Amino acid sequence: MATLDRQLEGVGCARYTYRLRVSSTARAGLEAEWARCRWVWNECVAVSRKIHGLNRDAAEKTTCGPAQLDKLLTEARAAMAWLRAGSSVPQQQVIRDFAKSRAKALKDIKARLPLRQRAGMPRVKRKRDAGPSMNYTRRGFRIKDGRLHVAGGITLTVVWSRDLPADPTSVRVYQDSLGHWYASFVVATVIEPLPATGRVLGVDWGVKETATTTSDAHDLRHPQHGKTAAVKLARYQRMMARRRPSRGQAASRGYRQARQQTAKLHKKVARQRQDTARKWAKSVVRDHDAIAVEDFRPKFLAKTTMARKAADAAISATKTALIEMGRKHRRDIRLVNPAHTTMDCAQCGARTKHALPLSERTYTCTTCGVVSPRDKNSARVMLVRAGLDPAGADRVRVGGPLVPGQREPEIPALQGREDVNPRCPRSTGRGVPR
Repeated sequence: MATLDRQLEGVGCARYTYRLRVSSTARAGLEAEWARCRWVWNECVAVSRKIHGLNRDAAEKTTCGPAQLDKLLTEARAAMAWLRAGSSVPQQQVIRDFAKSRAKALKDIKARLPLRQRAGMPRVKRKRDAGPSMNYTRRGFRIKDGRLHVAGGITLTVVWSRDLPADPTSVRVYQDSLGHWYASFVVATVIEPLPATGRVLGVDWGVKETATTTSDAHDLRHPQHGKTAAVKLARYQRMMARRRPSRGQAASRGYRQARQQTAKLHKKVARQRQDTARKWAKSVVRDHDAIAVEDFRPKFLAKTTMARKAADAAISATKTALIEMGRKHRRDIRLVNPAHTTMDCAQCGARTKHALPLSERTYTCTTCGVVSPRDKNSARVMLVRAGLDPAGADRVRVGGPLVPGQREPEIPALQGREDVNPRCPRSTGRGVPR
């Protein structure tokens, strides 16, 4: 196990998700197991709130880390036959998940981040709101005769749509909003190198076009999956509003059907976005050896007038798909700092004195006079900053296949370089248009 863990640290992990065919007996077992796990989580929340209140008043600091919570779980299992009837593996993993969530919240509080940027403290999981989700480590499951056997004597039939590339290290069994059950296996990433092409690509993210690249053939236009489904979604939401039950009353059959249709449509749109992102990422990675990607974080767009269209573009999911596909096929993915990419000239490196308004879609350099579409210029700036055109640039992370959890050091700014124009410190010295 230690050898495999070391291999996973260097190679990385990937998830392979499969649909489950759950019998009535297995469903009853999974729901009972989830009830125990939810009880453990809520007890951890109660202990955390109690200790948090004591630490405010007392001078001594008391902790409730995984070790302390494991002791409480051992005592509770010894005292309660109902809790002891379930497997200890998913219950212990619940404690691990809780500890990770609480540590992140305390870290944000210590860093004095604004309330809107903090990760909230773990909350109670209510029966009607929290969907079943249980994690099993290697000692809590096994695959035999094509079926998944999890701790507690629960046997699940897996729809093997594809083969697992390696032995899984853990599995998460969960139920989605439609009531379907899935098994998500964690396995070591299998590298599948592709033949070299000798070509490079710069990628700039946007809203009108999800991805604008230095190659016209690889631009990704806005698919508008959410806009296409908006009419049906509005209809189902109106049905839910009309049939919404009063407080304290059970939901009617019509309300449940409308809610099911709404969840089904949301699921369809999410899968369409994921499919579009993966197909585009595959074509980009297959045709290029090195890719300079804007390290864009579109979270701020949620507070602008472009929030709906930006969310429908799924920029973050597309970027993640491109990075994972590049890692899988051993391509050189370089993440570029997006600062001032719309103000720099990709030809001479000069920077405009003022930021360009969004309505201005053509970039005109006042130094060298080059005129090009704004997004195409930004995509070429990605190549320059990534050191792919020309070799060596500033404000870019060192290239190479990305490893999960690893951040590369930044290249220092260009100082003392002979090819830097002394009158334009931001330029790379290429004052003559190609």
